[in-house]
Amino acid sequence: MTELVPFTRGDLQAAAGVVEATARHQEALGRTLWPPASVTPERLARHYPAPTWHVAWRGGAAVGAFSLLESDPPFWPDDPPGEALYLHKLAVHPACQGQGLAHTLLEHAVQVTRASGRPWLKLDTAASRPALRRLYETFGFEPVDEREVFDFRVVRYRLPVNRA
Repeated sequence: MTELVPFTRGDLQAAAGVVEATARHQEALGRTLWPPASVTPERLARHYPAPTWHVAWRGGAAVGAFSLLESDPPFWPDDPPGEALYLHKLAVHPACQGQGLAHTLLEHAVQVTRASGRPWLKLDTAASRPALRRLYETFGFEPVDEREVFDFRVVRYRLPVNRA
């Protein structure tokens, strides 16, 4: 059963707090996901404007966040307009990891994508991140391909959102 957590949209500061805490935690474990200096609110806003952020809350604290973009030319250059929403910077606060919140965040992204009328939710992740790949594949994302983007090897995934 999925935990019911409230979501807000557009809170860049709260989202950045979750993303930065996640980045610092992963770096401390020797598994740099994003360099912490690259996920400040100012840096995030350059590519992920405030209205694209969705933040999950528990007990008044931001516990998860992600950005949904309407287009993603660097990673999905051949997609026609309106085909998908594109998930970026999925993060669960370190204090809440291991509690199923990643699935709650993904379910919310599916709901938002479905409500937008777009048939696909798409994302990419580093090919060298087996735990993230397993998370997405367990959730139901289909691998599309592997490619080089910005000197990183990524796996692109898609999930149809209109199936029952």
